[in-house]
Amino acid sequence: MGLQAYLILAACVFAIGLFGVLTRRNAIGILLGIELMLNAVNVNLVAFARFSGDPAGMIFTLFTIAITVAEVAVGLAIVILIFRVRLTVEADHLDLLKG
Repeated sequence: MGLQAYLILAACVFAIGLFGVLTRRNAIGILLGIELMLNAVNVNLVAFARFSGDPAGMIFTLFTIAITVAEVAVGLAIVILIFRVRLTVEADHLDLLKG
């Protein structure tokens, strides 16, 4: 499998994630879309690292995975807190910061 196959796979995963972020009204669905986009970035980093022979991309991917895990933890905690206060996770109804 060549580099193009990995890039096409990453582009497809990124597009699916972007579609999920733009069309979902549920906050958890939006978080899942963001995760898909970050995983597409990881696929690109690993593919370029493999085909260029430079391990920096793989190391950077490990940092990205760690940041993604922290982002998911914080995001789900925020969603749970919002659900406890508002009894909904619909993004259209989340207007706590409006004046």
